[in-house]
Amino acid sequence: MAKQIGIQAAIADLKKHTLPGLPGDIARLVYLAATRDYNTGRYYHEGLSHIYTQEFAARALQECHNDVFRDLVRLSIEDLLVQFELYVSSGCAQADEFVDFWEKAEPYRVTIPLASDPISAQLFNSNVKIALAILRHRESNPRNSSRAALLQP
Repeated sequence: MAKQIGIQAAIADLKKHTLPGLPGDIARLVYLAATRDYNTGRYYHEGLSHIYTQEFAARALQECHNDVFRDLVRLSIEDLLVQFELYVSSGCAQADEFVDFWEKAEPYRVTIPLASDPISAQLFNSNVKIALAILRHRESNPRNSSRAALLQP
């Protein structure tokens, strides 16, 4: 019981102080995935570990990562595009550079939580590829970039 309370307190801390400062769920997903060690799969956050414990911090990061991923998987393509536009407009990169890199290197694959089911992971990868293709189209055709124009047959 005390363990669960500690994890919940760490989650509340993340949701109150860290995650709201990030521009949208794509930024949150990238951030949370980056707290996971690529060699071990363990999550680490210096500040949370000092306030709570390494175990509580890791579990909080993992649960938040799973939640953000689940939210993104459930989005429509149009809403996912809004998330990508928000992420790119935050200054992470120029839109064309961002799309080029994400299409070639597919870094979104490492943002998927390890506990995700294969169907959700496949759906996410597919939706991201579609969203990137639409973003590329918008970048190459700025006069036709309205959502309504893209959604018409």
